[in-house]
This record gives sequence, structure tokens and C-alpha cells, in this order.
Amino acid sequence: MASSRQNDDKSVTTFPRVLVVEDEPNIRELVCLHLGLEGYRCDGVGDGRVALERTQAERYDLLVLDVMIPGIDGLAVCRAVRGGRVNHDVPILMLTARREESDKVVGLESGADDYLTKPFGVRELVARARALLRRPRMSALQRGDAVASENAVVRVHDLEIDPARRRVRVEGRDVEVTDQEFRLLHLLATHTGIVFSREALLQKIWRGDTFVTVRSVDTLVKRLRRRIEADPANPRYLLTVWGVGYKLADVN
Repeated sequence: MASSRQNDDKSVTTFPRVLVVEDEPNIRELVCLHLGLEGYRCDGVGDGRVALERTQAERYDLLVLDVMIPGIDGLAVCRAVRGGRVNHDVPILMLTARREESDKVVGLESGADDYLTKPFGVRELVARARALLRRPRMSALQRGDAVASENAVVRVHDLEIDPARRRVRVEGRDVEVTDQEFRLLHLLATHTGIVFSREALLQKIWRGDTFVTVRSVDTLVKRLRRRIEADPANPRYLLTVWGVGYKLADVN
């Protein structure tokens, strides 16, 4: 009878499902091999479009995602997964050969939870995967709270941003802004004091549009300053951090 119970227990045991998206077969097979030794069920694909189709159809517990993949690049896949229904809350470990800090920031702000630079050690990858799998995934109630939080009115001194009404007010007066200007202002206002690089803002505001450059960020900032600042040449809210990017000051 005991052995029967043991067999029953084994039959209902669920192993974490991992999707590894890597176009280099040797790396993909190595990652899958070592995750398999940890008891994870691993699917490996080498194309971004195929990966996106999988994540839209099947539930995964972890996504290991290379940045430079054919079809759709890893950053675009990451953003699409976060905006989808099936795996919007899946932990994402991003792999890349790029070492610059700005590249890591863009990856993390695209929705990745952790970042591993090639060449990497297999033991480190397994440890990071294990750590991500220990994190609780968001419940339906928490998701509802997150949506409510996204629609909450943001106030920074006498600057007010209302996402539900798509309205901006400065010192009590309504200010007309474009959709891009609103999204830039809301992003910075919900992270007061945090510096965003131009590259990160490109990914956030233009959402992967290939026909824009970092100069487009500067132009957008100048337009927004003319709308919200009393003296655009000496801004009070939207500040430049030279050599890095922009931030919204928490004015006292």
C-alpha cells in the first residue's frame, strides 16, 4: 500500500517548465541539459517568433531568453510576454553578450527579472534560475491591484498626472500634451528621482520603433518642458543628468 501511495505521489508531481530561447544550439542544449539535471522540464527554441507563439499558447514557470535571436529580438519578445495573458507574470532571465550598463537597464526595463552576460558559468545560471523560481507569481487579486495602481493619480508638488482621464495639470491648470509626452511624464513621475537613460526611454516610449534615435528623446523632453515648466531653460521638474539621461525631481 505504501508503494502505491508513493507511485501516486510521483504521478501528481509537477516539475517546473522552462522555455529556453537561444539561437546557438550548443548553448541551448547545454542550458537545457543542466536545467534538466535540476528536475526542470525544458523546451528549447532558437527563434523569437516561435518563442512568442509558445508563450501565447502554453504556461511556463521560467523563461530563459537571449537578446540577439532571429525572427523577433529578445527585448521585443520580453515586452510581448509581459503584455500577454498566459505568461505575463513568468520570471524572465535574459542572456546577452552585451556588457554595457545601459543594455542591462533596457533589458530590465523591458520586463526581465534578471540578467546574465555571456560567457556565463552554468552553476551561476542554475542558481539564478532556482532563485527566480522561488519567487511567488502574482495572484489575480494582486494583478487587479496593479492595474488600479497604474490608474492612480500621481502628484509631484503642484504637478498632477491622471492616467484614467489622460490629464495633466500644473498649478491647477490643465495642460494639453500628446500621447508620447503623457507616457514620458507618467513614467518619470512614478519614479521620481530615478535617472532613465535615453536608450531606456526609447524602449519605453517608442516601444521598439526602429525609425527613431536617442535624439528623439531629447526633442520630446524639450517639447514637454515647454508645456509644464514656467522657465523651460531652467527646468524645475524635468531635469537633465548630464552624460546619463533624464529624471523627474521630487520638488519640495
